[in-house]
Amino acid sequence: MGTRREFVKSAMLPCLLAGGAGRWTQAAPLAGAEQQEEARFIVEAAFYEKQPYKKIRCKLCPRECVIDDRERGYCGVRENRGGVYYTLVHSRVCTAHVDPIEKKPFFHFLPGSQAFSIATAGCNVNCKMCQNWEISQARPEQVRATYLPPRQLAAAARENQCASIAYTYSEPVIYYEYMLDAAEAARAAGVKSAVVTGAYIHQDPLRKLCQRVDAVKVDLKAFSQKFYKEVVNGELKPVLDALVTLRKLGMWTEIVYLVVPTLNDSDQEFKALAAWIKSELGLDVPVHFTRFHPQYLLKNLPPTPLKTLERAKAVADAAGLHYVYVGNVPEHPAENTYCPKCRRAVVERAGFTIKALRLRKGKCQYCQQEIAGVWS
Repeated sequence: MGTRREFVKSAMLPCLLAGGAGRWTQAAPLAGAEQQEEARFIVEAAFYEKQPYKKIRCKLCPRECVIDDRERGYCGVRENRGGVYYTLVHSRVCTAHVDPIEKKPFFHFLPGSQAFSIATAGCNVNCKMCQNWEISQARPEQVRATYLPPRQLAAAARENQCASIAYTYSEPVIYYEYMLDAAEAARAAGVKSAVVTGAYIHQDPLRKLCQRVDAVKVDLKAFSQKFYKEVVNGELKPVLDALVTLRKLGMWTEIVYLVVPTLNDSDQEFKALAAWIKSELGLDVPVHFTRFHPQYLLKNLPPTPLKTLERAKAVADAAGLHYVYVGNVPEHPAENTYCPKCRRAVVERAGFTIKALRLRKGKCQYCQQEIAGVWS
């Protein structure tokens, strides 16, 4: 987690492909806003309703911001201009990097592959434990950015030998139009798309997104509305509804639950979460119980004790969930994927590295049990 935080700090300044896999150069400093050619980044928003007196109502996420002319929504990246709603961050990439897909983390989606990871500024919530708050809580004009349109992005992913583009670091929902266009360009170039999101999104845009992307990892912040209200500044129910929709649409989905000491780490909450996943999503959805490190607005709390993470895993295992992991604890046995039938390790990991892959066409090589995931 510390490594990723360090990357975000170093990658706040935009990077562009300099030619050749993995070779990058920092963009030259911009003298002023006029030189950024703002018009390149501005595209009409996809989901909103016009209201009287040039107001608009955003229909992208459950906030449904009602916005006056020349004002912006909560996310800070969408603006009402004369009764027309615009995104200000289409192709406006403020951070980019090539990551192992395991870093997202995805454990059942193209293991051992690389993901071309991007973000724009902005977010539609404000998590007190956010590790990337320098960009998620910034407005577009407050961070340096690079113009990276969809086809260029797809080409950069291919040139860097990345199997997928990961929309990550901040909140992809707020750069929805760019993500949608980029995913279409990526698919045409033979590159998959993986979304790392808090899933605070309305159903219609979510369903449309699912037609173009290949995997979604949902950061489920807690299993209580109290936590969402006080720590996230959001709501729990729309996130649970999004998870149900993802599964109904057949989208490959994984869940990360950041375990924050004293706030969402009770056995009662773990049991309720595991029971809900079992009944609403099924046994094959991977669940990652991840260690919290103090940062942003929660520096007063300690890192999550390992015993707490192991307790959460034990509760989920007891509920019958097939793939339960402990995250942010390198070399822990619960980083590995075990066959739910014969219990042998079919994917062995050390941090973000695959040590052994014992699958044949998505099945355990020992007992031929199908292992849920996207393996090729």
